[in-house]
Amino acid sequence: MANTSYTNLKTRVQKQQKKKIRKIRFYHSFLTIVLLLCVIQIGRSALLNLAKIVSYQTKIIKAQNLHAQAVNRNTYLKNEIQNFNSMNKVESIARNNLKMAAKDEVLIIINQPAISQTEQNKTQNNGFIKFMENFSSKFNNESESEKILD
Repeated sequence: MANTSYTNLKTRVQKQQKKKIRKIRFYHSFLTIVLLLCVIQIGRSALLNLAKIVSYQTKIIKAQNLHAQAVNRNTYLKNEIQNFNSMNKVESIARNNLKMAAKDEVLIIINQPAISQTEQNKTQNNGFIKFMENFSSKFNNESESEKILD
């Protein structure tokens, strides 16, 4: 009887130990899964933050370029305002664009006959051809001067 109670006690203790081991394994498995999820979330958020950093840097660069262009345009416009404030420039604009004359001058306007659309296209094409010829001759002159310098 003592032997059977001893074996029963031994089996109960073994069952309790197995239950404790199972509980510990379950807790360890659960904690491992939770930690893996946390690591995955941290990695995901780090990647998203890096993507945001890159996109914000490109936006900053674009904004800086736009700012530089605005500053250049602003200085150009300030120079234009200073040019238009001079009396000679105002007079030339009034004479050429508004067909005005000074106090002691006589204004003569010569009306030219209207040019048809095809004639305008021809003159525009001729102007373009002349421009290209001038450009090519200047380019050739520069290349020849560089050859002479070499």
